[in-house]
Amino acid sequence: MGTMTYDGAIIEFEDRLLTHLQIVIMQRLRRGEGFVMSWLDALEAGDGRSSVWMSPRVPVYFRFASSRVPDISDDWLRTLSASASSGRGLVVTDEDGGLTRALSAIKRA
Repeated sequence: MGTMTYDGAIIEFEDRLLTHLQIVIMQRLRRGEGFVMSWLDALEAGDGRSSVWMSPRVPVYFRFASSRVPDISDDWLRTLSASASSGRGLVVTDEDGGLTRALSAIKRA
């Protein structure tokens, strides 16, 4: 389980998913583009969903539980990138396109 820390919030995702999100997020931020990112909340936080505005002006930190870099799926990256470019923004999905939950609730750092 890895974490993404953004503007004081800590969101936990499975490492392989987080690796794909990191690639897509950094591509957008490197180009100076802001966008919305949305995901299903962890079950412990209820049955809701969360969204955050990702801005190139706000530092983002990724921490992975494993030192091993997981296999990267080009198809999954294309799907996530297309989502990030859409009007809905980056919707966190699994490799098969299903909505994905965060592994734990957002905490304030």
